[in-house]
Amino acid sequence: RFHHTSASHLCSCSKTASHEKYQDPFQLGRKDLKNLYEDIKKELLVSTAELKEMCDYYFDGKGKAFRPMIVVLMARACNIHHNNSREVQASQRSVAIIAEMIHTASLVHDDVIDDANSRRGKMTVNQIWGERKAVLAGDFILSAASVALARIGNTTIISVLTQVIEDLVRGEFLQLGSKENENERFAHYLEKTFKKTASLIANSCKAVSILGCPDPKVHEIAYQYGKNVGIAFQLIDDVLDFTSCADYLGKPTAADLKLGLATGPVLFACRQFPEMNAMIMRRFSKPGDVERARKYVLQSDGVQQTTYLAQRYCHEATREISKLRPSPEREALIQLTEMVLMRDK
Repeated sequence: RFHHTSASHLCSCSKTASHEKYQDPFQLGRKDLKNLYEDIKKELLVSTAELKEMCDYYFDGKGKAFRPMIVVLMARACNIHHNNSREVQASQRSVAIIAEMIHTASLVHDDVIDDANSRRGKMTVNQIWGERKAVLAGDFILSAASVALARIGNTTIISVLTQVIEDLVRGEFLQLGSKENENERFAHYLEKTFKKTASLIANSCKAVSILGCPDPKVHEIAYQYGKNVGIAFQLIDDVLDFTSCADYLGKPTAADLKLGLATGPVLFACRQFPEMNAMIMRRFSKPGDVERARKYVLQSDGVQQTTYLAQRYCHEATREISKLRPSPEREALIQLTEMVLMRDK
């Protein structure tokens, strides 16, 4: 279905983008994210020194804070759209903090499930402290996020953000299974991608839009923007697993194949190399499977097709957010879709 789309058509959004003066999203979101990690640590008031050390290890302030930044930019864009207010409400900033906490808790748990040994260029919590303590640390971060969420005191927001936690669990279950039927495989992959990655961004954007504006149309715009950017972000992540070098990426490459996962580039490559189907079903478990699958992917147009698909999702995100009243924050969110496509780690 995605094979015959020309690249020039897909990149039309970037052509218009380059003619306009854009705000750097990171600069624009920075003032609302000041002390973000200190505020997260305040949420994690811990009784035991070891648990504190484990929590502080990931909240070291060195992350890009990509998710909180989208959330505060969306908050401002919706506030301006609604009543030209240029301030981010305290409750909206809390959503950004909670989003980062839920995300980090999911990384801690993911690393245990995957038996990963590096993340963001350093050793994982499970490698240093062991699996059992890592599971508990992830649980603890999640519980602190839930307390912060309850403090917002809005049942709709609680409902929207607890959906994220449910989706993360369901997404992980989807990832543990694979579809026999080749035609169902891509839909399964996209559903898993939404639940594991995009739901957090989509629902966090929706939450701040609800806090800032009563119009359900705006809530839907915020949700759709977050969903489309989130899926594109993960598609590019899956591409980088094949095209980036391990030192640069901060984690081993071909990691997904080693975990037995068939991501977008593999599923597209499968159309040119049907012999990959058997490898997918046995989750690349035979000696030599990982290397062969990687070779097939790089010989096919799998990487290119997955990138095209990410462009389509970004194009859709841009189309949605453009329905809001113009503002520097809206332009920054459009710029962000470009950055998702251009990132190399």
